[in-house]
Amino acid sequence: MSSMPLNGGTEQTTTVIIGTGLSGLAVAAELRRHGVDSIVVDGLDILGAGQPANTASLQRCDAADSDSLRERNEILRHLRNYAASHGMDVRNTTRAVQLTMAGGASDARAAEGPCARQWEVHTPNGVLLADHIVLTRCAHSQLRRMLSDFGITVGHNLVAAMRAIGIYLVGVGELITPSPKEVLRQAKTVGQAISSKVNPESAPTILTGSFAVVPG
Repeated sequence: MSSMPLNGGTEQTTTVIIGTGLSGLAVAAELRRHGVDSIVVDGLDILGAGQPANTASLQRCDAADSDSLRERNEILRHLRNYAASHGMDVRNTTRAVQLTMAGGASDARAAEGPCARQWEVHTPNGVLLADHIVLTRCAHSQLRRMLSDFGITVGHNLVAAMRAIGIYLVGVGELITPSPKEVLRQAKTVGQAISSKVNPESAPTILTGSFAVVPG
């Protein structure tokens, strides 16, 4: 089971991955290999801090050029097969419509680590409550705006600022879309980072199956 039902249409899980494409499935597969629960939902329509009317939509920036499209599709096919054979919780028809901090944005400055608070991913079917969030297909400028909405000061290192509050990026390029190999590398790095937070006493352990398509 990748989630635990709570009251009022709320589910508890370890990680919510927003994006059911290559990036989302790659990190979900990596988490599965480390025994970390996750739920994968479709791309985020709106990012907000409790004020959806004043937030901007995340623009998708995952279009592949013709040279990498074939490789991307082959890896994606393999990941989909892996997800199906390993019972991963991938909800292709469920879209995230809002991301908020549990307890409200006013508590953002009190966060002292990736597990210091939980995140609420709002969907038409209810709320997913998680310690970690993985975002795909979004622009750095929009992420900076989101953190500002949460009352979080962002320095020069956007990735570090987001990881400090339990948000990870996979497949998100500042200027260009990462190659399929780079996406898999990022997914492995993020999967290991989250696993080390969830199971700090355990060394990385590979479970059954493999989703490796290209050399790491």
